[in-house]
Amino acid sequence: MTASAPSPSPLTHFDPQGQAHMVDVGTKAHTHRVAVAEGRIAMRDETLALIAQGNAKKGDVLGVARIAGIQGAKKASDLIPLCHPLALTRVAVAFELSAPGRPAAVTCTATAETVGPTGVEMEALAAVQVALLTIYDMCKAADRGMVIEGVRVLEKHGGKSGSYRAG
Repeated sequence: MTASAPSPSPLTHFDPQGQAHMVDVGTKAHTHRVAVAEGRIAMRDETLALIAQGNAKKGDVLGVARIAGIQGAKKASDLIPLCHPLALTRVAVAFELSAPGRPAAVTCTATAETVGPTGVEMEALAAVQVALLTIYDMCKAADRGMVIEGVRVLEKHGGKSGSYRAG
């Protein structure tokens, strides 16, 4: 029986020998690319009220979390070993507080954009995670039981693989 070449992996960060590597995007077309991600942090009603009233002990929770999310998107390649550093053209971070009578939570949505050879999903996901971690950090004195959950890519556009929209 003869040895065959390893089958190509659908995981692009591995070479044919199974070694991790940074994907070569040098020959890919520069296109406008957009990714939108979301996640939420669940908390006690009293914690959400502190955030909504803007009188949390450490100040404007959502204002600080918005800036942190933008920084998170800009630092994605420093945190994720095989993520390409990108020249982001836009990062937007928005928050929605749950309605009264619903389980207390803050939902974060982040949009990242670039014109380049690779997508911005990791940057959008990093923005959401860092923004939600910042909310946790700023509110942990009032509520250590907060839970970050449901972080996912909602949609992405641009590049060879086209568009994706979560179902």
